[in-house]
Amino acid sequence: MIKTFISSTLVLVSFMGFSQSEITENEIKDHIIFLASEKNAGRYPGTKANRKVVKYIAKDFKKQDLIPFEKGYKQKFKARLRVEKGENEKPLAKTSNVVGYIEGTDPILKNEYIILGAHYDHLGLGGPSSKSENKKTIHYGADDNASGTAALLEIAEKIAANKKDLKRSVLFIAFGAEEQGLLGSKFFIDNAPIPLSKIKLMINMDMVGRLNTEKHVYINGAGTLPEGVAFMQNLGESLELRPVVHAGSVGGSDHVSFFKKDISVLGMHTGAHPQYHRPEDTVDLINVPGQKKVCDYIYKTIMELATTNYKMEFIPQK
Repeated sequence: MIKTFISSTLVLVSFMGFSQSEITENEIKDHIIFLASEKNAGRYPGTKANRKVVKYIAKDFKKQDLIPFEKGYKQKFKARLRVEKGENEKPLAKTSNVVGYIEGTDPILKNEYIILGAHYDHLGLGGPSSKSENKKTIHYGADDNASGTAALLEIAEKIAANKKDLKRSVLFIAFGAEEQGLLGSKFFIDNAPIPLSKIKLMINMDMVGRLNTEKHVYINGAGTLPEGVAFMQNLGESLELRPVVHAGSVGGSDHVSFFKKDISVLGMHTGAHPQYHRPEDTVDLINVPGQKKVCDYIYKTIMELATTNYKMEFIPQK
């Protein structure tokens, strides 16, 4: 019985180690189910549900042994919330970015950072940026952007399992208050814990859960990275995806805050849909196997750039 117990234990430990180093459909779905749950009520800044989501992300960062900066994983800030025309100005809402990193092993290149980010907030019960007629219904935001947040956690987990291969450092950020005007990314830029000159690329994931039957992944800003268009096209095709790569069209999510500071960016998404900013953006519409493919694509992008001497510099776009 002792031999059987030891054998079973070793198998279990081996299985757990393997599962922790892989991006899985089950974990992606579990993250999205939690983030887009009724209890989290649309993850609106300043709410108890928003704080619960921040705690969930920080706990996951700690589980992966991501390194926090001096004050821990939470980068707290106050967000001025948007209001409808004619409404009185809302008070500032307390919210947070969640930030952690993995240090590279190369004595020189470890001082260069690749950032992977996604915003976790959404519209709560609707609001000025919502296109829904019903402002009292929960806007679940499963694709926007529980999908990107789930991808952030899963990709961080796999990179952490392979951190010995990193030359460059990789920094992970879950942004708050994106829906209020990119406030989380703007705050990070203005209060970055590292010099902005050390950030060589920012990859942003915003709505990556609805891969279509043509397997299109849309990428904005690839021309800001040396040979970025060809790099992203070829890598995506090698994974049986069909990337739609834009060189200069940067887009409109958190990566824009970095682009404005002359930092190379890649804005990743799987396309718009009728449920955008509506209560119908729910978990049941997420293409989980498709999102895993997108996660694998982004993981390989980071590893190709973080484990090699790939030339990284900002290329301005007209």
